[in-house]
Parts: sequence; structure tokens; C-alpha cells
Amino acid sequence: MQSVDLLTTLWPVLVEVLPRVARIAALVAVGVFAANLAVGFGLVTYVAGLSRYLTRPANLPDEVGTAILTTAASTTAGYGMLAEFRESGALDDRATLVAVTINTFFGFVQHIFTFYLPVLIPILGLRVGLLYVGARAAIALAITLTGVLAGAALLSDRTAATGTTDVSVDADGDDASAFDDDAETTRDVVRGAAAKTWPKLWRLVPRLAVVYVLVTLLVRTTDLQSATDVAEPLTSLLGLPGAAVPVVAVFAFDTTVGAATIAPLVGEVFTPRTAVATMLVGGIVSFAVSTFKRSIPFQYGIWGAQFGSKVVVVNTALKVVFIGLALVALLAPV
Repeated sequence: MQSVDLLTTLWPVLVEVLPRVARIAALVAVGVFAANLAVGFGLVTYVAGLSRYLTRPANLPDEVGTAILTTAASTTAGYGMLAEFRESGALDDRATLVAVTINTFFGFVQHIFTFYLPVLIPILGLRVGLLYVGARAAIALAITLTGVLAGAALLSDRTAATGTTDVSVDADGDDASAFDDDAETTRDVVRGAAAKTWPKLWRLVPRLAVVYVLVTLLVRTTDLQSATDVAEPLTSLLGLPGAAVPVVAVFAFDTTVGAATIAPLVGEVFTPRTAVATMLVGGIVSFAVSTFKRSIPFQYGIWGAQFGSKVVVVNTALKVVFIGLALVALLAPV
């Protein structure tokens, strides 16, 4: 009987979690495979030329530019490439944190075309929509530039990226000679890249699945609505209208519904600036929910608990700080 009850409890969780894990695993596989191919075919040299303005001032290897640009297409694939570089020894922990921070703006860029332009701006209207997207873009860019400055300061005692490093992205520790163009055909390089991708997935997918199952079970048995209790004192402190509280509560759990909730109130209850400020406050409050439901499982799955915790802390702290600065700018007397 207990086994039946356990199955009844776990089955909806597995139905929810497994497709998500499969999607992330597929994207990570693409990222890791692409990283190995980039090194194998020497593409890193060409791609790095597009991102050296970021990687070289930050004292990062040129290979990192490949992951940064990949993030603009897929955040998961970009993270997968960075994880491969870290495991291969091309990046240590400090350099990886710098690279993750620099990734922020490029991760934002993909959402402009997949969410902000086609969905959010039509809901909010052109003026409020552009103001909100512009604020989020400025926040993401500020975090990326902070990463560049951090790399310049914290990695200054290391070898600057004056070309591709001698370390390949081989998770098994083989050197770059394994991809010698003179010794291997294109098919050999592709097979080698695929062979080096599977060990990474075997390590990552079980860990990702376990963490997601545990978190989903906790979400189903815990009242996360209490996380929005901080909204009222925060909106009062900022001098936002009383109507901001329910908007923040909705926005914290669903951005699209939150935008649809506040849109009719612009011009009557909210000015464009206070509307954007309210949505940014909703973004801060949502960290308590999204970090627990999505960020922690994803980062722990990619990096493991110890380093994943560092990534979560750095990402969250920087976002809160720069959203706070954006709120000050939006609500300052004009």
C-alpha cells in the first residue's frame, strides 16, 4: 500500500521533471559537443576574434568567447560549454565565475527575440514595454561589464588571453594534439567530439534529475506564496501605489500574467516609470521563487552543489544590486 501511495506521489513529479531534464540535457549535449568541435576544427580562433573585447580585458582564455556567444542562442548550451572548459582545466573557479557573470547580457539577448518583442511589449504597450525592456537590458549589460572589470582586477595575476590556450575541452584531460588537423579527418574529429560528450552527460543527467525531483516535491508540499509577503513593505518603502502589491505578487510567479495585470492600470494608477519600477520589484521578489524552483536545480546539475551555490549567490546578488540601482533611477524626481 505504501508503495502505491509513493508511486501516486512521484508519478506527477516525474511527468513534470523528466521532459525538463531531457530538454536541458539535450542543450548541454549540444553545447559540450560544439565546444569540442570548436577546438577540434580550430574554430575557436575565429570565434574568439568576435569576443576578445570582453575576454581579453577580463584576462580570460579566448576559448571562453565561444561559450559567451553561444549563450546568446542558448543559455543552457553556453553554460554547458563553460562547464566543459572548467572541467578540462582551461578555467579555474574564479575565472569561471567571471565568465558566468560576463554571460549575463548575452543570455538576455535571446529573450529579446523570443519573449520581450513578440509577447511582453505588445501587452504593455510601446512606451512602457520599451522602458521595461531597456531597463532590463541596462541591468544585464551592467552585470556583464562588472564581470569584465572583476576579471581585470581579480585575474590580473594570471596569464592573459593572448591566443587560444593549450588546454582543450577534453573532459578526460587529453591535450589539444588529439585534434591535430593533419592527423585526423573530419569524421575523426566529429567522432572524437561525440565520444567526449557522453561522459559529461552521464555525470550530469542523473544529478540534474535527482535535484529537480527533490525540488519539485518540496514545491508541491511547501507554500511559496509566503515569499511574496515582503512585497508590501518594499512597495511602501519605494512609494509605489497600493495597487503595486497584487501586481508584484502575480509578477513574481508569472511575468506574462503580471504584465497583463498592470497594463490596464498604466495612465490611471501607474505612470510608465512606476509601472516599470513595480515590475522590477516583482523581479526581485521572484528570485525567492525562481531561484528555488529553477536556478538551484539547474546550477547544481551543471556545476555540482558547492560551485553551483557560488554561481547562484553571485548571480542573485548582482541582479538585486543592479535592479536596486535601476529602481533608484526610475523613481528619482525628474
